[in-house]
Amino acid sequence: MWRSLLPLGLNPDTGGYRRFAWNAADLACREWFRSEAAARGLDVETDRNGNLWAWWGPRGPGAIVTGSHLDSVPDGGAFDGPLGVVSSFAAIDVLRARGFTPGKPFAVACFSDEEGARFGIACAGSRLLTGALDPDRARGLRDLDGVTMAEAMARADQDPETLGRDDERLAGIAAYVELHVEQGRALAFTESPVAVASAIWPHSRWRFDFTGEANHAGTTLLEDRRDPMLTYATTVLAARKKAKLGGAVATFGRLVVEPNGTNAIPSRVRAWLDVRAPGDEILAAVTEQIVQAARERAGRDGTAVTADRESHTPIVEFDHGLRNLLAGRLRQNFGAVPVLPTGAGHDAGILAAAVPTAMLYVRNPSGVSHAPGEHAEVRDCLAGVTALADVLQELAQ
Repeated sequence: MWRSLLPLGLNPDTGGYRRFAWNAADLACREWFRSEAAARGLDVETDRNGNLWAWWGPRGPGAIVTGSHLDSVPDGGAFDGPLGVVSSFAAIDVLRARGFTPGKPFAVACFSDEEGARFGIACAGSRLLTGALDPDRARGLRDLDGVTMAEAMARADQDPETLGRDDERLAGIAAYVELHVEQGRALAFTESPVAVASAIWPHSRWRFDFTGEANHAGTTLLEDRRDPMLTYATTVLAARKKAKLGGAVATFGRLVVEPNGTNAIPSRVRAWLDVRAPGDEILAAVTEQIVQAARERAGRDGTAVTADRESHTPIVEFDHGLRNLLAGRLRQNFGAVPVLPTGAGHDAGILAAAVPTAMLYVRNPSGVSHAPGEHAEVRDCLAGVTALADVLQELAQ
């Protein structure tokens, strides 16, 4: 499975992946999912929000669901998302080899547009499913080429008019368990190849628009300039300082410059900020400090700035009963496994508002994620499959 998935969406120049929602690589990954499901005799359906579901046996209420996503950040690694989907199919193989047949409805899910790399909203598929993302807003989201999500979905033969909360599907899920590569290296300092998630930090994404005046780079005196790039650059430094002082993390990772000429002072700089913190109050305080620093600097630079929040996910505490069940079941084969929080967002975190959810992490020796260097050792991945099979058997028997 892993070898057949690796070439899809690979950028040979960087070694990273460009599997963005509804592009050719994403559609190829969807076909891969259908093929692996068919090889196991699973029935595949696409829900009203573009998420894929592969059913082992009959559908019905009280379903046990596992899975993850297959899309990527720009030039992302191979493991973030796909490890969970591959491990879900592999866990079915393990359970069948044990002679196990689920006593409850059972499905592998692949959620659409988890990373939000194309349209800017992370976990779009699960947000739409749970009603956390307004369907009209989702349909109108545009990528950098001006293509709306509705247009992209229609080109892929997915009806965008059906988007929205799916109460019937949510009511049929008894538990969702997602396996994911660790995004960090806490497990690298332990003997355990796996861990159970305790919580997800709250996080927000903001779009900043810095505007000034385009002018000649060689003839415009420094004191005559209204350079939004200067305001942006100072705001990046302020974000680092405010986050460090506040016990949070803040990242400007995406940038669009107009007119984008080497010998021209920009007229506009559009940048996206990602802020995460251990608690909602810390997140709000640090973000406000960054926005205020940008405004103060704009006043000194003769520029203007607006800051608009594009998405927000509050702190997620995973279902304590389900979390404890996972830790107890894993103790039989792995001993006492760590229970860890994370600063990374996941579909499981979005679904937690509507259904009991839990997560398993597989050790990442370097801690690198969202980059080509993302990695997990084969033995740890196989341990993750065993752990996932163990907990799914406990839940589905």
